[in-house]
Amino acid sequence: MGRLKDRIAIVTGAARGIGAAVAAAFAAEGAIVWVTDIDEAGGRAVAAALGAPHRFARLDVRLEADWERVVGATVAAHGRLDILVNNAGITGFEAGVVAHDPEHASLEDWRAVHATNLDGVFLGCKHAIRAMRPAGQGAIVNISSRSGLVGIPAAAAYAASKAAVRNHTKTVALWCAGQGLAIRCNSIHPAAVLTPMWEPMLGDGPDRAARMAAFVADTPLRRFGRPEEVAALCVLAASDEAAYMTGAELVIDGGLLAGTAASPR
Repeated sequence: MGRLKDRIAIVTGAARGIGAAVAAAFAAEGAIVWVTDIDEAGGRAVAAALGAPHRFARLDVRLEADWERVVGATVAAHGRLDILVNNAGITGFEAGVVAHDPEHASLEDWRAVHATNLDGVFLGCKHAIRAMRPAGQGAIVNISSRSGLVGIPAAAAYAASKAAVRNHTKTVALWCAGQGLAIRCNSIHPAAVLTPMWEPMLGDGPDRAARMAAFVADTPLRRFGRPEEVAALCVLAASDEAAYMTGAELVIDGGLLAGTAASPR
């Protein structure tokens, strides 16, 4: 314990799922966590469960004014920002299953996914670098996806946005290193992690178990990942143990991209 002792961290999309798990893991390792989300009730509940000195701040990652306000408040309160986890993201299926394939997706739906998943990461990196520059060091962790490494025919906007997050992570890493800054930027690529984001696709009917099994049928470990497993990688990437790692991509997918899917014997 204590791998992030006294580090000041902002976690986006932290009201539930992976973000909430990251906030809890960071707090357990000694960080002071700013839980951020557009879901005020959920975010406040997560922060309250963590207890003082952790706190909630409303942050719509699509809005630069929100980033300026939250990062500014963080620096004003603590004098610095040490860690940013850009976790907030959407699939485009939050309101139900709609066309997101490359032939039928609407431009409006395409742009909505990119506004959160890509614009949000761009803005987060931009303002984190500026906040971390005085100290000359820090860690940015961008949550991309397995879908950012391969094509996903039925989720074109999501896959494209996460691929862009992967590439922008490397650009940020190179920019900071070129500036003589020890600000590291790495991406994490989860596959199927069982979070509320999956609920519209899994449903709550009698076929839920069959749907779950179908989604992980090609995963060698034959199960969904857990948010806590992704959070553990975030702790590593944010800690001094990863001081020589920047521009890297960490895949956590149950073996899905290791090669041809193999059935466990």
